[in-house]
Amino acid sequence: MTTRLVFAEDDTALAGLLKDYLERHDFQVTVVHDGAHVMEVVQHEAPDAVLLDIMLPNIDGLTLCQNLRTSYQKPIILFTANDSEIKHILGLELGANDYIVKTTSPSILLARLQSQLRQYQPTQSAIIPSNSLIHIGQLTIDKTNRTILIGSDSINLSSSDFDMLWLLACHAGEILTRDQLLRATRNIDYDGLDRSIDIAISRLRKKLLDDADEPARIKTIRNKGYLLSPSGWN
Repeated sequence: MTTRLVFAEDDTALAGLLKDYLERHDFQVTVVHDGAHVMEVVQHEAPDAVLLDIMLPNIDGLTLCQNLRTSYQKPIILFTANDSEIKHILGLELGANDYIVKTTSPSILLARLQSQLRQYQPTQSAIIPSNSLIHIGQLTIDKTNRTILIGSDSINLSSSDFDMLWLLACHAGEILTRDQLLRATRNIDYDGLDRSIDIAISRLRKKLLDDADEPARIKTIRNKGYLLSPSGWN
């Protein structure tokens, strides 16, 4: 089965080489050389994954990653010559699934792309109830319309962050472990090192105006996991 990939890379020689390599391994690759056109191409192509160079003309890859995450739920992989730890962390915080340096061999790049694609599953879980509306104090979550209100204020979340909040709200007052959260939202097991849940919770707290130092709405339960506190929404 052919995998559709949008590859944003302004180095035409490198883009051509990797396009040829990936297409020999059942990828259909659309190359974009200018950051200004990436959003349009992704919307039109609806690819299975997006590979983004960070240093693109007009709109950089980090900005594109953040913008894409508001509507695009599939893997976004940052691809860069910059091996900075700060950039790596920032990229993950902005919603990237992986961060790959350009010195990585094509075979390893392919393996990591395939790993991300295997992990992607539409977000469904048996532990999420079928009802589509949740009210907890001032918090209202409408799953059908994918809207969130705190009082009368509308909150905008990416699709992945909405799904995380919905899962926590379905189990308000209960501790959910990182393993449970990963299984439900990404269909993978927690390996003890993956920080994607912690990063997602940090994003949620910021969007939900929760105190990062002493959170009252989404609490960290030391050595156990996270809990959405009903009392935090009064």
